[in-house]
Amino acid sequence: MAELTPLEEKLAEVLGLAQAASQVTEKVAKLVEADEQRTLLDRMSDEARATADRAERIASAREGRKTAILDKARETKSELHEMAQTYLGGDDVDALDGFEFLSMAEAGELAHVEVIEKINETERDTDIDELVRFVKPIQERHVGVVRETTLALAAEEAQES
Repeated sequence: MAELTPLEEKLAEVLGLAQAASQVTEKVAKLVEADEQRTLLDRMSDEARATADRAERIASAREGRKTAILDKARETKSELHEMAQTYLGGDDVDALDGFEFLSMAEAGELAHVEVIEKINETERDTDIDELVRFVKPIQERHVGVVRETTLALAAEEAQES
């Protein structure tokens, strides 16, 4: 298997996280009662799929490295799924738990996008630059709306007790 450059490793991680995010947001959507939250999560899932599609197209164009990138992406996706199962696998999991997990996951996704952006300042790969321009504003928005929703759910829970 081809050895990946740091840029390709981060591309794989961005891809794997986006693939996992699409599925995790669908799982959290099953925990929420509010239509507004479900709509938000559906949109986030769609945007994660769009990010994954773009990242996969870039990976597919990497002659001789596509398989290694996709393998690393699968590994990253699997790791996030394991974390999600640990955090969200109980019987007493609620919407707040789901959004707390998403807070961590979305922040991690944004961090990976910022890292690939920083590495690409040296590499100057135009495909990566386009990916970052597409996904960074989305991830920044995701972090913000997930944070707001988490805090609103926490406030609701505090009032109920």
